[in-house]
Amino acid sequence: MTKQKTGTHVAANLPETMTAIGFDDPGGAEVLRPERLAVPEPGENQVLIRVAYAGINRPDVIQRQGFYPPPPGASPIPGLEVAGTVVAVGKGAPPEMLNRRVCALVSGGGYAEYCLAHSAHCLNLPADMAFDIAAAIPETLFTVWHNVFERGWASDGDTLLVHGGTSGIGTMAIQLAKAFDIAVIATAGSEDKCEAIRGLGADLAINYRTQDFVEEVKAFTGGKGVNVVLDMVSGEYVARNIECLADDGRHVTIAVLGGLKAEINMATVMRKRLSLTGSTLRPRSDEFKALLADEIYNYAWPLFEDGTILPVMDRTFPFAEAGAAHARMEEGAHIGKIVLEVAGD
Repeated sequence: MTKQKTGTHVAANLPETMTAIGFDDPGGAEVLRPERLAVPEPGENQVLIRVAYAGINRPDVIQRQGFYPPPPGASPIPGLEVAGTVVAVGKGAPPEMLNRRVCALVSGGGYAEYCLAHSAHCLNLPADMAFDIAAAIPETLFTVWHNVFERGWASDGDTLLVHGGTSGIGTMAIQLAKAFDIAVIATAGSEDKCEAIRGLGADLAINYRTQDFVEEVKAFTGGKGVNVVLDMVSGEYVARNIECLADDGRHVTIAVLGGLKAEINMATVMRKRLSLTGSTLRPRSDEFKALLADEIYNYAWPLFEDGTILPVMDRTFPFAEAGAAHARMEEGAHIGKIVLEVAGD
């Protein structure tokens, strides 16, 4: 171990340059291409991770399409979650993190051989957790925990409706909810996907192509409705989701894949005393994410450490085939998480 003049603790044999995946102009999956960049140096409270695997997420696709620019100060390189080994520790970050196996939520930069992360946004990996599994966890775990449990106030005895049940978010939401004694209804677009949802423990799987999810929810709950909706569709789904909600229900929007605007009956919102909210995680402050990571580490992470919950893995792509990984996500046939093998285990 050497110590640089900037105050960082650095592992031996750290190169000066790295390969990353970027794009010159927004477009289809084919615009993604490798480039050589300088290895970044960790700043205050940051660590540098040698990336073994990086997770693929819908926001990466939207960024590549030109509709989701990185927040100020974030890396323009796509990628919001990584797993690997800490190889440099910046000033203010715990020096004992050097050489530690971690996964991390990042604001960008994940599609690279080396990625910066805030030290407080990292989760320590158990010895038997593989890096590909770990890379599939942070973005969905942080998103689901904040939106279902903090914004949606879900608790034991509640019923949760999840749209996109076989997405990375959906599969994580189902498993987390069931671990905390929450009943789960989930939607998907095929019988195979519905079967996968049931296999994760969902109490009801609805094929939205052949069934009316509003009527199915009412029948399943005896007309009472669900306590929380985790919505990734928005658009015309919002009014239908509101019909699914029980009195004092909570509607949480985390994506707008079905449209930016919704027309709803505010009299229904008042009559049922509903709460409508939503969030995006990427632009939140480092302090907020650190507090969220701390809560996750205390309450949810033990379920991953003992294997109670593991991400559902769809497919792993070689680092150079990031475009193919994006195409796989855009096709919509995946079940669970797609990851890039950057350096492997």
